Amino acid sequence: MMADDEYDYLFKLVLIGDSGVGKSNLLSRFTSNEFNLESKSTIGVEFATKNIVIDDHTIKCQIWDTSGQERYRAITGAYYRGAVGALLVYDITRPSSFQNIDHWLKELKDHADENIVMMLVGNKSDLADSSRAVPTEEGGAFAEDNKMLFFETSALDATNVDAAFQTVFSKIYEIVPKKIANSADGNGATPGQNTIKLKPPTGSNDDHNEKLDGESKVGGGCC
Repeated sequence: MMADDEYDYLFKLVLIGDSGVGKSNLLSRFTSNEFNLESKSTIGVEFATKNIVIDDHTIKCQIWDTSGQERYRAITGAYYRGAVGALLVYDITRPSSFQNIDHWLKELKDHADENIVMMLVGNKSDLADSSRAVPTEEGGAFAEDNKMLFFETSALDATNVDAAFQTVFSKIYEIVPKKIANSADGNGATPGQNTIKLKPPTGSNDDHNEKLDGESKVGGGCC
């Protein structure tokens, strides 16, 4: 079994989108294969980790769930720092959550690295037959126009959840190690803040979701 404190790369990914689109359940489905019908809106930020293997390298995926509630939008800027990937999530049964992707995309471009890997995710595909309000083609076209990957998922029945996360982390892996190598070969610069190739501090235990609130979240030991 792979030890959680042994990895070659640490990639930070943020989940963004309106409140109630299922970001927290996507996080828990991918990292612990759990789904909570009674889950409440995230307050501030929470994150969880999971190790995956790509090309014989162990990737520690650190996934941050930023709150979609309006009153918390002002404090989420700091959490984009160091992110190398982002999932922009909407609910396929709520057209407003899809329309608001424009806002989240602008916020991401304002706060994140310009080379961040982006994926558009239409969640709650289990309701497609009964309640779909955003056609798959519309989501796919928006993603293509904005140079994003695209998946429709269901955190409830796990459809495409692993595939979506594996795809975005594989895309990040294609880009980031090469950037590090080019930077080191070009001028001796150290790897950028987007990727950490270090062992974690002794005593680190982030197997479980960590909830942070207030200003203590800033500088909370991520990238």
